[in-house]
Amino acid sequence: MARYLLGRVFDGLVAILGVVTIVFVVSRLLGDPAVLLLPIGATQDQIAELRAGLGLDLPLWRQYLDFLGGAVQGDFGESFQFMRPALDVVLERMPATMALAFSALGIGIVLGALAGSLAALYRGTVVEGVVMVLALLGQATPVFWLGLLLILLFAVELGLLPTGGYDGPASLILPALTLGTFTTASIARLLRSGMLDVLRDDHVRTARAKGLMPRTVFLWHVARNSLIPVVTMTGILAGELLGGSVVTETVFSWPGVGRLIVQAMEAKDFPVVQAGVMVIATTFVIINLLVDLLYGILDPRIRRRG
Repeated sequence: MARYLLGRVFDGLVAILGVVTIVFVVSRLLGDPAVLLLPIGATQDQIAELRAGLGLDLPLWRQYLDFLGGAVQGDFGESFQFMRPALDVVLERMPATMALAFSALGIGIVLGALAGSLAALYRGTVVEGVVMVLALLGQATPVFWLGLLLILLFAVELGLLPTGGYDGPASLILPALTLGTFTTASIARLLRSGMLDVLRDDHVRTARAKGLMPRTVFLWHVARNSLIPVVTMTGILAGELLGGSVVTETVFSWPGVGRLIVQAMEAKDFPVVQAGVMVIATTFVIINLLVDLLYGILDPRIRRRG
């Protein structure tokens, strides 16, 4: 098992290096940040002086090596916009991003597990039909449209919740519900499918034939053996929520890392883009390592193979 986890750690480090390399190259193909930072009408000498001060006059390979050397030490350079260390700017936004991501994930896990279990237990009934229709709508509904609809209903019409911003738990409810809807639908459909497959297995029929209580059969023989694909999906969704909730953060003016990276790309603030991608990629790798550990707990066969 230890050898397997070491291999996963190595794969994760290679993935982080690949992502950061791609972002480094692509970000420098977008244009010259020195032109953006200087006022309109700046001379070529002023532009050249600023590029030299920012280290942008060096060859691309030298900039890349300098960047990797600094990244190992947690130094991604200073933000061109904020004139502060880029990593500090990104880490200031991480609490808001993590609060939104894990709130949405918690909603998705609880509601998705409940809905998926009901759909599997009551297969062929109205309950399953309602759950699957709602799950399909949850996956098909555009996030920005749902967010605007919730704002109009709960903030504008009813005045119960704030329209956006990051000011206390109340401001977290609407964006978390918006992101949690898709998460709930994904987990519900996957868990229902997994449970239906397990219910047809021989060990479930054997457990029932032994006279075990239905609750015991469901919890220990059906639910537990259906969790591995759900755990995989949860890890993927967690990574997507941490780095891909840009639309929701924009709709609700949420000061998260995803929105910060997009704004930094528009301003050609390369240090912030690189620091943000590095933080998100590292977090994604850690989440996937935790998922691998859960595999061994949920299924002892994986642990023995490892």
